Amino acid sequence: MSKGAATRDVILEEAGRLAGHVGLGGLTIGSLATQTELSKSGLFAHFGSKESLQLQVLRHTAERFAIEVIRPALREPRGEPRLRALFERWLTWSSDEGGCLLTASSFELDDQPGPVREQLVTNQRDWMDTIATMFTSGVTEGQFRADADPRQFAQDLEGVMLAFHVTTRLLRDPDAATRARRALDVLLTAARS
Repeated sequence: MSKGAATRDVILEEAGRLAGHVGLGGLTIGSLATQTELSKSGLFAHFGSKESLQLQVLRHTAERFAIEVIRPALREPRGEPRLRALFERWLTWSSDEGGCLLTASSFELDDQPGPVREQLVTNQRDWMDTIATMFTSGVTEGQFRADADPRQFAQDLEGVMLAFHVTTRLLRDPDAATRARRALDVLLTAARS
């Protein structure tokens, strides 16, 4: 990795942390310059515009999410063990400082037209496809009912994750993870052969 690419990654990490607190809309080249103690002109040379910065933060965060959440789960046996690993890694990811930027941004950008929203839509569709594909492998393995709907499972699991996000981030409920795991158990029990 070149020095410029490494610097960009460090800046994008900090931008993601900042966006976790102020939202993507609050993330500007100016606010990032203040946070990183870098010049606005230097950051402008990296990103060019607020929209470009936001897009790159989303892409960078989605890439980190794949590395930290999805890929490790794929090393687990197919079906339920893989889904449980995915879920646990997502809980850990979402419990970090600032929470899950991808989840928080979905509330912030749901009615905001433009390229940043479209990038987030792409990320969200990829995520739902990942869950559905992992569930389908459990059907293939005979762990889940043959008539189970992978898309319904993906939506229901996303609902559990969204509820966890609200109860842990907004309500500061110390039992949010326990309740989320119970909800996952209910979903998996309903899907089993």
